[in-house]
Amino acid sequence: MCGIVGVLGKHEAAPILVEALKRLEYRGYDSAGIATVNDGKLGRRRAVGKLVNLSDLLVHDPLPGKSGIGHTRWATHGAPSVSNAHPHQAGRVAVVHNGIVENYRELRAELAENGMDFQTETDTETVALMTEFHMKSGLGPVEAAFKTIDRLQGAFALAFLFDGEDDLIVAARKGSPLAIGHGDGEMFVGSDAIALAPLTDRITYLEEGDRAVVTRTSVEIRNEAGEVANREIRKIQLDQARTDKGGHKHFMAKEIAEQPVVVAEAIRSYLPTGSDRVVLPDADLDFSKLDRLTMVACGTAFYACLTAKYWFEQLARMPVEVDIASEFRYREPPITDRTLALFVSQSGETADTLAALRYCEGKADKIVSVVNVPESSIARESDVALPIHAGVEIGVASTKAFTCQLSVLLMLALKAAADRGTLDDDALADHAAALRGLPTLLNAALDQEEAIRKSAQRLSEARDVLFLGRGLMYPLALEGALKLKEISYIHAEGYASGELKHGPIALIDKHMPVVVMAPRDAVFDKTVSNMQEVMARKGKVILVSDDDGIADAKDGVWSTIRMPHAHASVAPILYSVPAQLLAYHTAVAKGTDVDQPRNLAKSVTVE
Repeated sequence: MCGIVGVLGKHEAAPILVEALKRLEYRGYDSAGIATVNDGKLGRRRAVGKLVNLSDLLVHDPLPGKSGIGHTRWATHGAPSVSNAHPHQAGRVAVVHNGIVENYRELRAELAENGMDFQTETDTETVALMTEFHMKSGLGPVEAAFKTIDRLQGAFALAFLFDGEDDLIVAARKGSPLAIGHGDGEMFVGSDAIALAPLTDRITYLEEGDRAVVTRTSVEIRNEAGEVANREIRKIQLDQARTDKGGHKHFMAKEIAEQPVVVAEAIRSYLPTGSDRVVLPDADLDFSKLDRLTMVACGTAFYACLTAKYWFEQLARMPVEVDIASEFRYREPPITDRTLALFVSQSGETADTLAALRYCEGKADKIVSVVNVPESSIARESDVALPIHAGVEIGVASTKAFTCQLSVLLMLALKAAADRGTLDDDALADHAAALRGLPTLLNAALDQEEAIRKSAQRLSEARDVLFLGRGLMYPLALEGALKLKEISYIHAEGYASGELKHGPIALIDKHMPVVVMAPRDAVFDKTVSNMQEVMARKGKVILVSDDDGIADAKDGVWSTIRMPHAHASVAPILYSVPAQLLAYHTAVAKGTDVDQPRNLAKSVTVE
């Protein structure tokens, strides 16, 4: 959500800022803008819509200057408009902001009493006006910014630029990520390392409550207490090729196609060659000493947790509770000291998940995170951080991160089973062999893309779609429905197949497609019975199954998608591919924005 960049450079800042913002497009936005200091004077350019609109504006109305800040905005307070777009300027200060200032109304009233006029509907303008107010009272830029930051409540990442100061950016973070990039006589600020990757590979991540005074040759970081804080400079190895489409039409298509490779990398990282035992690098984690597992996440990561619940309970015989982070943090459930608290987040910055993690600190035996960004806030605040090795994921609708999350969670469940003695050596070897064979199965699933595209063409004409699954396929039905509605804007719902008669069957008619995820497993016959109930009411069934399942149940179905036979434990990972490709090709058929669907952001860093 929202992207921030800042440059104190040797070259014109505007093109550098725009290119950096392009690398943050995946976070989601509806307007963009930049501000620079040139000959001591602040200037701004802002535009609604895609970054190309800002680029066009800069062609006709250039903005010189070698110091600048930029922003892609995802609207919260105030509709998308030029006046509400960032940077916000008040007199001698310009500000870009990611997050929500929760007490902005109180601050706004205070500023109004002191004669400060507002021009926009946003909470961010309050930050700029309060800083300008403090400067009018005689404070210098840094002191004015710090005094403003001290008054803010909520979550935010901020970057300040000042009239008359072409070698200064003030940056701060609380609840939203922000990083400082170190160059040679240049310094940079960015919401994440992706924005700064072409500019530098030396990154300092600000920690919670930090504020930084940045010049071209130095950075001074102070913690929330105002004390000088030494933060590590990390060398980031970011493969820039992974942020290109690589010949694919969309990032989502590329990321779906990458799954055999990245899942294989995840498996190799935790399942050493020649061993059937999962090894967690640098992790002291013994499941035999734990009574239960609490798993917390949002969105697609939540569905990964729902899938893992089956694995932990069936393989390790371990009681599991799964919760949506935004509910968990306010429900304030009791956590015992023999509970493992596990948090799953692609970005590692999801605001609700991070807040839930902090609630568990000091209560749970250990806090474990499954993340795609090892330098993220959630990873840094966990006792054990387990990377999923998916690489950079640009498409807003998660694909390869989901299958890598599932792979790591399955291996964690196998570690729990080994620790608790619920699986013998032969069973562990069987599961290990299934995992090692998974990349080959994923490639076979990708080979079905043309058949999936044809089914998607039919699906694109529907207004509503149901997804059904039992057991391990139930969370995948939820995920398949989420993917479809995210990028095609078709209303879709996922249900446990056995719940069909408890309400959803009332929706079935000749216009209702129903996607049935049904490998030939222990609950296959039950699922087929539910499928027959759909077809008896003229519902149009798309059956996703293996050869045996299709042979047994294909009569009367609308279309079939053939999957290779798979071990039951890895089937949800394999069947993720047709769910993703159905959504992708349906969206392509409808002509929607696949990589940046409306109203959605890749990383939700505010409530």
